[in-house]
Amino acid sequence: MPTNFSKVAIALLLMPMLAVAQPATSTNPYPNTFAQDSAYTREKYQKTEFMVPMRDGTKLFTQIYAPKDQSVKHPIIMQRTPYSCRPYGPDQFRPRIGPNAFMLRDNYIVVYQDVRGRWASEGTFVEMTPHVDNKKSKTDHDEASDTYDTIDWLLKNISNHNGNVGQWGISYPGFFTSAGSVSGHPALKASSPQAPMADLWRDDAFHNGAFQIAANFGFYTGFQEQKGPTKQRPTPLFEINDPDGYHFYLNMGPTANSESQYYKGRNTYYHENFEHPDYDDHWKKRNILPHLKGIKHAVMVVGGWYDEQDLYGTFNTYKAIEKQNPGIQNIFVVGPWVHGGWARQSGQTLADLDFGSQTSPYYQETIEAKFFKHYLFNETTPLALPEATLFETGTNRWRSFDTYPPKGTVQKQLYLQANGKLGFSASTTGATFSEFPSDPAHPVPFSSKINDGFSADYMVEDQRFASSRPDVLTFQTDVLTDDLTLAGPIVAQLTVSTTGTDADWMIKVIDVYPSDAPENPKKPDVVYGDYQQLVRSEIMRGRYRNNTSKPEAFTPNQPTQVPIELQDVLHTFKKGHRLMVQVQSTCFPLADRNPQTFVPVFSAKESDYQKATHRVYHGKSGASFLKVGVLN
Repeated sequence: MPTNFSKVAIALLLMPMLAVAQPATSTNPYPNTFAQDSAYTREKYQKTEFMVPMRDGTKLFTQIYAPKDQSVKHPIIMQRTPYSCRPYGPDQFRPRIGPNAFMLRDNYIVVYQDVRGRWASEGTFVEMTPHVDNKKSKTDHDEASDTYDTIDWLLKNISNHNGNVGQWGISYPGFFTSAGSVSGHPALKASSPQAPMADLWRDDAFHNGAFQIAANFGFYTGFQEQKGPTKQRPTPLFEINDPDGYHFYLNMGPTANSESQYYKGRNTYYHENFEHPDYDDHWKKRNILPHLKGIKHAVMVVGGWYDEQDLYGTFNTYKAIEKQNPGIQNIFVVGPWVHGGWARQSGQTLADLDFGSQTSPYYQETIEAKFFKHYLFNETTPLALPEATLFETGTNRWRSFDTYPPKGTVQKQLYLQANGKLGFSASTTGATFSEFPSDPAHPVPFSSKINDGFSADYMVEDQRFASSRPDVLTFQTDVLTDDLTLAGPIVAQLTVSTTGTDADWMIKVIDVYPSDAPENPKKPDVVYGDYQQLVRSEIMRGRYRNNTSKPEAFTPNQPTQVPIELQDVLHTFKKGHRLMVQVQSTCFPLADRNPQTFVPVFSAKESDYQKATHRVYHGKSGASFLKVGVLN
């Protein structure tokens, strides 16, 4: 089986080549076929390659696709990436260039650059390069200064540009876009961080302290340190030869074995997680969010409701820019997509769901192309885009808002109640708690499907496989008599106890379909009656419940509060449906297993992994609830 690296990182690496490529049919929403765009690129563009010097003397490999048409001046749009500018060579062309196919014939000057220390560039790569607000010397550098120096070089060395520069990037390139947005270069007119990594301890590496083992373990087999510039893909450090990720990672044993038995100190980036399990200064100085200040140009943050990697980065990048840069144009777009889905797919279907329209080309043509064209071609007519363009799941429709979260959202508390009930009032009668066993030797799988341990489909997957397990608590409302729309952030406040000294806590918000829900002829094997569609979920390593920087043991059997931030939604639970909440302690191997004893997880031995019984309280002595926004 290929490792996660081949499924995730290589897909991102080749994203500009694969973007919106599909067969030409009568229903193809794109303006031209993939072959037509490839021919157009070769006919209308010339490609050059340069080593662009930065202020400290380091040279970064940079590709420039410039329109051959010299009769008009063209804007520049650029992407800086750690995933390679491939293909290399002036005669080797990407079939499509730029953010999307609709923009190709607008004839931008398109620039790709390997960031420092990656692929063909010089220098040393640092994960999520810490931003330096106050540079004390002319050679102090970070990603903002590298962006500034690149733009400055382009303006001085490329002919026939119109003086305007834009930038975009997805995932890690999204982080470089965010960092570049504070470069301060006056020619930078538009930036679009898309699914941007923002804080590794909350995005890809950890979720509230729970190590994302499958994603990290597979990714870093190929994402390795370089001794110098190269144009060759590295040989993976090892291969995973088990197609069943649940089986593979369970047989691996303690999390420590992933390092000692496989990586063996051969990848500093992977090892950094083991050295820094807490949210310490190592992670804090890599958090770009506090530095997103002083932005003078237009920004458009883009993401997907079902982004399996960078949900935190998407919502918090938008919120940080909005809060810290009053008065600028800061657009927010979220659709029914997995990580990067708006650039690579039609966006109409995901797993068992059909959203009723091809959402990705809609975004590319009517939002992304318009955004960049307006700001980079000096259009004088007002940009006809709202503050927030959001796809409302459940009803499957695009909605526009002039603020985010939307105005008219009322904050309410959704209580876990006795006897598996769920409602907007606390329990006054019945049992004061519900309890469930948790056995690290038999963790709850994050998905019912056989996969390598990191499948995007889990974000909307039917949860009936979990609700039938004794180690998963289920609470649900009565059948809804009216539509119920949740909008904005969801934060769970649990009152819990455990017989152990540590525990993970996972919350899932689920849309339960009615028993008579119609079947879909295109999905004959799916039973939609009583389908439990996952809407949002998140996990918290309990030792970080009070302080993410200082882990704290549980006192056995003593009730304590555990807050969990689930990220935002815009979802309508339709009349006739139910709203369900599930509580569990494992979601393996999306997150590694908690030993349930208060020992350092990255050095825990097999004997440290112990069974425990957990309680969730919902009586007068201790309530558990979700803070939600209800959109009227």
